[in-house]
Amino acid sequence: MEELFIQWLQEYGYIILFLWSILEGELGLIMAGIMCHTGHMVIPIAILVAGLGGFVGDQIYFYIGRYNKQFIYKKLKTQRRKFAFAHLLLQKYGWPIIFVQRYLYGMRTIIPMSIGVTRYSAKTFAFINLISAMVWAAITILLAYFFGEELLALVHFGKEHYYVAIPFVVILGGGIYYYLHKMTQKVEKKIIGESKNENIGK
Repeated sequence: MEELFIQWLQEYGYIILFLWSILEGELGLIMAGIMCHTGHMVIPIAILVAGLGGFVGDQIYFYIGRYNKQFIYKKLKTQRRKFAFAHLLLQKYGWPIIFVQRYLYGMRTIIPMSIGVTRYSAKTFAFINLISAMVWAAITILLAYFFGEELLALVHFGKEHYYVAIPFVVILGGGIYYYLHKMTQKVEKKIIGESKNENIGK
């Protein structure tokens, strides 16, 4: 099974990377960086494919917000606070929020959709989104490429010592999830608090 999976990656790696970048991203980019390190992918092509995938994904979310208001209204019932936070971020920081939204936990789909709901220029969003996607792809893939040997060693260790690796990955993943969640909440509270103070001042 493992050999078949590796064979698929080698034969259809760029297609898988493109689709993965549309849907999720980071893990696929790390795998691409490792494959560049082993010589199964070419760095410039991998960055281009991953960047285009990330770009297409956010464009889809943007146009969902612009042309599918019913979907957004349904989303608002469960994600109202996040949509409000996304609008505050856009009002306060403008276009740079499009650039950094990929690194805000839990906001990657919400921000493009919330921007799509507004009258923000579709051309401007697409331009900034393309640059952001390429930078995001380049940083992640290059880091995985340069640390490819260490990442491969970790994978090898995990295969041989799965009884240690599985709990470690669960704890590490849970810790990262908790940290990013708390950091996003902290930023959210700060932005909302500043917005309220500005409204009171007016």
